[in-house]
Amino acid sequence: MSGNLRLLDDTLAAAKSEGRAALIAYLPAGFPTVDGGIEAVKAAIDGGADIVEVGLPHSDPVLDGPVIQTADDIALRGGVRIADVLRTVREAYKATGRPILVMTYWNPVDRYGVERFTAELAEAGGAGCILPDLPVQESGLWQEHAEKHGLATVFVVAPSSKDERLARITAAGTGFVYAASLMGVTGTRETVSSQAEDLVRRTRATTSTPVCVGLGVSTPAQAAEVARFADGVIVGSAFVKRMLDAPDHAAGIEGVRALAGDLARGVRAHA
Repeated sequence: MSGNLRLLDDTLAAAKSEGRAALIAYLPAGFPTVDGGIEAVKAAIDGGADIVEVGLPHSDPVLDGPVIQTADDIALRGGVRIADVLRTVREAYKATGRPILVMTYWNPVDRYGVERFTAELAEAGGAGCILPDLPVQESGLWQEHAEKHGLATVFVVAPSSKDERLARITAAGTGFVYAASLMGVTGTRETVSSQAEDLVRRTRATTSTPVCVGLGVSTPAQAAEVARFADGVIVGSAFVKRMLDAPDHAAGIEGVRALAGDLARGVRAHA
């Protein structure tokens, strides 16, 4: 079975045709449980997310802030495995028909086996993978198998990326480019970094692939601000925080759905 790269491309194009940015939600698999995580992904889409990134929990999430680290720790203590991540993708895609990607550090994929992982992700209906710590120059094996199985390869660019490196990264990636709006770890912030707009402008100069911005967006106003200049707005920690802060699981799920609705209105503010 081929993956859903085309569905991802079509979803981003549809948002653009509506004159708006796509809303991309991030939620870790296995948090607070495997079934609860699947429910949360469905709630985010039900609330208005166009695309979801399912996080593969990692014991050393160097790019993730304290909120996502806490959720990852809960998932890992609950015994989450790659099979559970793939099940999350499968059930979320089957229920919603929306593009579901996996966001993962490279080490778990390498240990699992690149060929096996890409084949199983495609079979589950996944649209692709975001690989924040895989250097482009070392990505040949991954890209070979991702292409074979119809999966997007999303690389991350940062404000520190020089123009020459941006061109190299965007030439290798598919689906969209993940623009990290600031240096540092993920987490909600009071304001969106002024570096984000400049990074999107510089990235767009090298590619026609959509550029989506993450790291720090947590409110509808921030989503609207980023939607002015980006093709997609990525929100993670704010969704996870709704789950962590909720008095019970049902309230957490409702919080995810409500936040997705608020952010979806935000990305449409400039449509």
